Amino acid sequence: MAYLLQRLAAKAIAGFVLLCGASLAAPFSHKLHLKLVQKCETCHTAIGSSTKASDNNLPRAAACTGCHRQPVVSAPRVLKVTQFDHKKHIAFGSIAPAILAAMKSKNYFSSPIDATPAAALETQLKSFTAATPNAGCLSCHHGVAESEMPSRAMHANMPDCLVCHTKIDNPFSCELCHTPGNHLMPASHTPDYVDRHSTGKMNLDKASCVVCHGKKFRCLGCH
Repeated sequence: MAYLLQRLAAKAIAGFVLLCGASLAAPFSHKLHLKLVQKCETCHTAIGSSTKASDNNLPRAAACTGCHRQPVVSAPRVLKVTQFDHKKHIAFGSIAPAILAAMKSKNYFSSPIDATPAAALETQLKSFTAATPNAGCLSCHHGVAESEMPSRAMHANMPDCLVCHTKIDNPFSCELCHTPGNHLMPASHTPDYVDRHSTGKMNLDKASCVVCHGKKFRCLGCH
């Protein structure tokens, strides 16, 4: 019965799209589509075999044409991470318990630029159960199940990575995952940053430094 209702809803949306001559232009509601297809892999068909960050894992047009007459498939975003294996990470299942454990032990470090505040993320992850659909995807792609518009919040943040990847030797280890370049430095790291931040007048939050410099970061490691 549930499947029948989903198909009827899909056909209703398709009829509306055909009537209006609309297509899959932004805004795009993941919340709506997850109610119709349930599994992320239904649309992101290549994700299970993706071993490179450069793979285009966005839905192909064929995944949309069942409901949409003229789907608009977006181009992949420009990546700043060069090394990532979706296939390997999917095999781990949900990492929500690991993130929650890190939060409980105060070893989860978020920064002011994170799209999802730690408190909101903790609430999301605590709602997961063994039966939560797509928990393996949603534990890294935060808030997708409730998203009405694509945003940065849907992409994994570095604090999530640091839950498991704890060895950081900044700046030498950055290029193991990231493309090299000035984009790796926060806007605050101007040429005179070394002099300015040592004055004690910048009100620096060490927790925000940890996101790039690692959990074992100490000021004396540089000075």
